[in-house]
Amino acid sequence: MSRARLPAGWETGNDDYEYVPLRLPPDVTRVSASMRLAIQAEFGGWELSRVRLYPDGSRAVLLKRRKTGLPGTDPAV
Repeated sequence: MSRARLPAGWETGNDDYEYVPLRLPPDVTRVSASMRLAIQAEFGGWELSRVRLYPDGSRAVLLKRRKTGLPGTDPAV
């Protein structure tokens, strides 16, 4: 998974949450993607905010979690 810019229309104006955009390449299967995102949710406190599937098979994913003021796990690492 790699960090990506936010797609058009995905503004994140809510100050209560922090957001991390990710880009999943086309060779990542749906099952593999869901397993990776589930791990981030369980261990990093992230939840799925949005997903966009592109014609080439890649996905743009936006994860969010409530701001706590404590350093957390970076899902892109």
